[in-house]
Amino acid sequence: MMPFAPDQATSVVVPDYLTDTYRWAYVTPRAVHTFERQWLVNAILWGNYRRLRDAALNAFGTDLEGHSLQVACVYGDLTPRWLARHGAGGRLDVVDVLPVQLDNLARKLGAEPRASLYLGDSRALGGEAGRYDRALVFFLLHEQPAAVRRATVAEVLRVVKPGGTVVFVDYHRPASWHPLYWPLRAVLARLEPYALDLWQGELTDWLPPDFVPRAQEKRTFFGGLYQQWVLTV
Repeated sequence: MMPFAPDQATSVVVPDYLTDTYRWAYVTPRAVHTFERQWLVNAILWGNYRRLRDAALNAFGTDLEGHSLQVACVYGDLTPRWLARHGAGGRLDVVDVLPVQLDNLARKLGAEPRASLYLGDSRALGGEAGRYDRALVFFLLHEQPAAVRRATVAEVLRVVKPGGTVVFVDYHRPASWHPLYWPLRAVLARLEPYALDLWQGELTDWLPPDFVPRAQEKRTFFGGLYQQWVLTV
């Protein structure tokens, strides 16, 4: 396992929206030191981290063979737990645009031959279409401006083979009676301004116009504050 592909290191530029909006959360070693605490991630998600993590992983099953993709690193133990569900013939690639995040994940995974970490932009994953059996996008889309989000979804769908599974987990507009509706709306508007896009419609609104999933399933959690979409490509 390597922190990232060396031949990509000079060609990947950290997007301005990420450094401008999320420097406090992801971009610096100090941010990683602060937020790489599972109890803190769970608190940020109002006690729902484990539930959302397990729902995402259960959508794929266990004893996974073939080639899996995770787009963007995640604080907490999601990636080690997903890797543990892969059989001897299973492989997991993780792509992130921040070297500091890949280095952090490398420390969490240790010497694991089934995992490879790559420096890359979710808008342009490169390589051939249909090379992955499945893909996971966990709380990434709400961090991206609309054009970036749309390109990310299109790229993920491009690299997953027909019949493969894609799981998105992210924010969702909560029920109007939810006690966190207005407080969270204010917090997101200040700290995560792109997240409110996901309150305006469905995650599937961001699919390419010519893409029709073979199957899809939506679940919501915690009074509708979070959502999971499982798509069969």
